[in-house]
Amino acid sequence: MGRSGWGLHATAMARLPAQFQIVAATDPIKERAEQAADEFGCAAYSSPAGLVADDDVELVVVASPSHLHAAHAVQALEHGRHVLVEKPFSLSLAEADDMFAAARRADRLLTAAQNLRYTADFVKVREVVASGKLGEIIQIDIRRHAFRRRWDWQTLTEFGGGMLHNDASHIVDQALLLLGEADVEVTCSLARTPLSLGDAEDHAKILLSAEGRPLVDLEFTNACAYPQDQWLVMGTRGSLTGGANHLRWRYLDPELLDARKVSSEPPEDRGYNTEDLPWVEEECRLPAETYVSSHVRLYRSLHATLRDGRPPDITPESVRRQIAVLERCRGAIRSVA
Repeated sequence: MGRSGWGLHATAMARLPAQFQIVAATDPIKERAEQAADEFGCAAYSSPAGLVADDDVELVVVASPSHLHAAHAVQALEHGRHVLVEKPFSLSLAEADDMFAAARRADRLLTAAQNLRYTADFVKVREVVASGKLGEIIQIDIRRHAFRRRWDWQTLTEFGGGMLHNDASHIVDQALLLLGEADVEVTCSLARTPLSLGDAEDHAKILLSAEGRPLVDLEFTNACAYPQDQWLVMGTRGSLTGGANHLRWRYLDPELLDARKVSSEPPEDRGYNTEDLPWVEEECRLPAETYVSSHVRLYRSLHATLRDGRPPDITPESVRRQIAVLERCRGAIRSVA
């Protein structure tokens, strides 16, 4: 019942009382477990063992520190519970494979809390890209910029900390959805700066490429004092840019362009080719949302899977693909004085 369990998952489920009831909570800090019991009228346990053995529990949300996700997920599955795992889903492909094997043995749903699939900006970006208005997509840049110091447990590798697990686990998932099914090549550069007091990376640059697909440039950092727009999508007819609350895009209608022929002759004015382009300009102002809003949508989708039999949005294959990219990035770290 820490930052994620209390502030995100419990809060999201509490907003869906017709679909979810919080029946049990666990935290090694006694006061936090008792607070959950008082707030939600649920049972409180001092360890996950008690929670997963509670027969009133149908779905277990694993929101423990990152290095415990795999063990707690397998423990819940072995007691016959469905499981939703907070990011990072696991710290390695081997852990992920063990978790999915446990889910198959138990015949239970195991999925990841990839809630950023449900943010309003990402949904709109996918819509614009799919519309074809921007033409063939050449490159997609996704940036998560900040300038801040951190000294909490998520800066420590022993607890599964670092920029890859904290931020990239979400954004790589978005990138792979935009790339579609393809064999992806991964290039990565990681850095550890003095802004984070732990030993994990706090700056990451990842390039994803695949034959016949756009290049995807991902950047996550705590060392950018001039944050750039989160989104930049470049296509052969136009581009899109913006962030969580405002997206804008402009594009050309090829039928409105004057016909041109390539010429090897020097221009008469000794200049460059110029023309006034007939841009079509559009924008979308998105309502202000809290981070919990995307979790509420995640839980609605999860309920439809558990109760109505709808195929899960977040499949084992998509989760494993994301973990594989992150695993290829590890080991590329350097220290910056």
